[in-house]
Amino acid sequence: MKISKTIANEFISDAKKGVGNAVVSDRDLDWAIVQRVQNGEVSAFNQLVQKYRQSLFSIIYNMTGNREDATDIAQEAFIKAFQSIKQFRGQASFYTWIYRIAVNSSITFIKRAKKQRFINYETIDETLVSSDILEYFTAKTKTEKGALLKELQEKLNEALQKLSPKHRIVVILHEVEGMNHKEIADITKTSEGTVRSRLHYAKKMLQAYLQEYIG
Repeated sequence: MKISKTIANEFISDAKKGVGNAVVSDRDLDWAIVQRVQNGEVSAFNQLVQKYRQSLFSIIYNMTGNREDATDIAQEAFIKAFQSIKQFRGQASFYTWIYRIAVNSSITFIKRAKKQRFINYETIDETLVSSDILEYFTAKTKTEKGALLKELQEKLNEALQKLSPKHRIVVILHEVEGMNHKEIADITKTSEGTVRSRLHYAKKMLQAYLQEYIG
């Protein structure tokens, strides 16, 4: 018997509130589902797919710039996760684990690709490169900003193509997905210092690439 989405959401909400003073975290809920899958209830894995497929697709799409490729890579990431689910012991959150698989799959795809494609910039904030760019745009009228932003997006695409995958991913995870340094460090299996360093380097490189355009 299928449970309606409304009832399911209410159940999850109640579970997060916990019983008494106990609070069930999102991580605990995921771990409970993982354990069900590990114990043979393979259909429970679909709950994790439904929960994370949109966010994984978003990251992969921003890495590859192609919907078909993003769909294939996301599917591949979930297949890899399912095939390795028995090895998952919960030291990290499932969220971190599945994102790491998706990021690594995306980077592998990019390295294999002979020709890199365009990246989606619809969700990238104008402050991506530096506050100088934000000031540059706020000084223009709305109509002028629209035309300039479109042109800058094209320039940003060209500039980001020059970044290595490891530098591009920190920009996407931080600027597009809004992740903090620790989350990115967990996903990329690096230190927070490395994340900050790569992010700083990536932004400096983007500024250098765009200097002639924004100067």
